[in-house]
Amino acid sequence: MKKTALLLLLAGMTLQLAAREAYRIHLKMADVKDTMVYLAHYYGQLGSKVYIADSAKMQKGSAVFESNNDFVGGIYIVLVNRENFEVLLNKGDDFSVTALKSKLPDGITFKNSPENERFLKYKEFTQKYATGQKALEAELKDAKSAADTTIIRKKAIAASKTRVKYIRDYVHAYPGTLLANIFNGMDVPEIPEGPHLPDDGRTKDSTFAYRYYKTHYWDSFNFRDDRLIFTPIYAAKIEEYITKLVLPWPDSMEKECDLLLGKAKGTKDMFHYTLHWLTFYVENSKVMGMDEVFVYLVENYYMKGAAFWLSSDELKKYIERAIAIAPNIIGNVAPEIKLPNIFTGKEESLDRVNAKYTMIVFYSPSCGHCQHELPLIDSVYEAVLKVKDIAVITIATEGSVKEITDYLTKLKVDKKWINTQDVQHATDCRNKYDVYSTPTIYLLDEQKIIRGKRLDHSNISSVIEGLEKRKLSKT
Repeated sequence: MKKTALLLLLAGMTLQLAAREAYRIHLKMADVKDTMVYLAHYYGQLGSKVYIADSAKMQKGSAVFESNNDFVGGIYIVLVNRENFEVLLNKGDDFSVTALKSKLPDGITFKNSPENERFLKYKEFTQKYATGQKALEAELKDAKSAADTTIIRKKAIAASKTRVKYIRDYVHAYPGTLLANIFNGMDVPEIPEGPHLPDDGRTKDSTFAYRYYKTHYWDSFNFRDDRLIFTPIYAAKIEEYITKLVLPWPDSMEKECDLLLGKAKGTKDMFHYTLHWLTFYVENSKVMGMDEVFVYLVENYYMKGAAFWLSSDELKKYIERAIAIAPNIIGNVAPEIKLPNIFTGKEESLDRVNAKYTMIVFYSPSCGHCQHELPLIDSVYEAVLKVKDIAVITIATEGSVKEITDYLTKLKVDKKWINTQDVQHATDCRNKYDVYSTPTIYLLDEQKIIRGKRLDHSNISSVIEGLEKRKLSKT
């Protein structure tokens, strides 16, 4: 009997310990009566968007948020009608918060949460720092001389150093805590002062600052801490790194994707967010060639089981999209085209086109964007491209024969371009060239290798110029 009672007691203790792996927050607000309150969190993104994680009924100024579900932690937001305040939340946290809605965001006190008490002190410090900076800005506007300006700037530098010291002292005192990792995540590399000379020692290294900043960008960021995904920190970091520091070339992007995913490997939320962010970025990028990176990510991560959060149907969509893109990425030989000439009915073949460059234009005569773009393409053709030995193949994707021929005749390209049609979907050329909207424009070189895609009149000539400069540099 005693043994059974002891087992039941131990089981109850085990259940309590398991429950505390999540969180319990007792919220006390004497001036809030009988209303719903919510607990929300960030998820990687910048801006004001947050996600509701929990809710509770405030009764007689008291409410409890409690969960035993899978939970990571991060910066959470308590929402009380139109007011809110942030708290730091970790697995196993069990604390109380006392506040008055009328005084928010001031007047908050925590019990049994030393980290949130320190978080409040940091916010107070930050508020004083911001107030001081505004005062210095006002002084700077009223400065009467260069000497005054120098004095004020020295004050600003001193205040900034005080802030940096505050953060570094905190990280040193509380390593591994959520707030310390947030501070580390916000850290940016300090570029060493002094002249930076290349190996020859003769000229100033103009790229040193960029290379140093990029090389040390992630030094302080903890990729092993999933809690940072539930803060706005990582979204800002990865966006700056990819959009401002990484060269927008497919091979560079692929290398950086592997670097970041390697750092996050083995985590759950960090890896999930990183792979999803990178995939979404390259898939929707306006930079030519980023579709190659999309295919790379699908082949090397999605198809190898790394996207563990996707259902089989969701994964299939990524794979199908990559399969559609793969044949026409830049650097591949363009798929063959065999279509009837809209004026003669004679079969035209891409392989039989003999020109230094070939431009393929998928369009529809009734498409408003096409009606705007094709005349501009013709203008560029007459002014710049024709002397480059370029052949133009147009492929009408919609319309009757009369609509197409009338449009091309009016445009006065009926005799100088190779004009074809595939309005009946008799071939698979639209799928091979991933044409999901018109106009879609490709540029091929003499060997029919794809050198540009999804171009327009504004960048066709610059792509050709770039190709020709590259050829000259190799000779």
